[in-house]
Amino acid sequence: MKENNNRLGWFFTSPYLLYSIVFFLIPLIWSFYLSFTNWDLIAPDFQYIGFDNFVKAIKSPSVHAAFWVTYKFMLVFVPLVSVMALIVAVLVHSLPRYKSLFLVGFFLPYLSSGVVSSLIVQGFLSFNSPVNISLRKIGIHIDWLGTSWSALFIVGLILAWKFTGYYALILTASLESIDQEVYEAAAIDGVTGNQRFWSITLPLLYPGFYTTLILAFGVTFGIFTEVYQLTGGGPNFATNTWQMEIFSQAFKNLQAGYASAVALLAAIATFISIYIIRKLLEMWGARNGWV
Repeated sequence: MKENNNRLGWFFTSPYLLYSIVFFLIPLIWSFYLSFTNWDLIAPDFQYIGFDNFVKAIKSPSVHAAFWVTYKFMLVFVPLVSVMALIVAVLVHSLPRYKSLFLVGFFLPYLSSGVVSSLIVQGFLSFNSPVNISLRKIGIHIDWLGTSWSALFIVGLILAWKFTGYYALILTASLESIDQEVYEAAAIDGVTGNQRFWSITLPLLYPGFYTTLILAFGVTFGIFTEVYQLTGGGPNFATNTWQMEIFSQAFKNLQAGYASAVALLAAIATFISIYIIRKLLEMWGARNGWV
């Protein structure tokens, strides 16, 4: 019976395993191989060039920009989406009824197309939009997508709007799992108001926060749609993310081998960064008795 159950388990997981092999494992191996070649995405023949692509990528200003832009987006997106998701979760948790209905409403932006939301924002911030016309009447001229700081903030804000409902759903589940007896015992000891939130609720939200923060940090390494639609990586590489750099080198400059090398460097930077972030979060959890 155990052998039959194992076979049944492999049978049900085989579609996903096959999908992963075809669309993830094989492309990964192929990309690793291409990173050592000079393939231009078109020619049937290409040569092995060793580590030249990696040396070129390490020296490239656009790759340097992609590396630092990721962390700039972290500074904008992660605190913004964390605070917004926490506020939404606390507000929904305090509702006496219809919690699920409100959570679905906040979750809907996560299902929206990044292209559509970017086009709406692009029209909203265009030169002749009602917002900019009104600002110019009072002497304020802002090139929203033409300056580094505003372009970063706008893309980060769009992403925060999109992911807030998703992360709020996780944090709301964590709030629901907190035993009310903890609050009752704290009330007996005179703990109320803000002290109750910072000393009890926030530390007990660690599992939910750990999940949402890891997901949020991961998002910053995969930003593409909003940047491609709104800024194209500009101005002056200010929003040139890893994904934008890989796309530009592979499909605009037709340097597939070089783009594969950049992709591998991006993967290494991602894994190292997430590992460090995870360890820091575990240190925070250890202080509150979670690890």
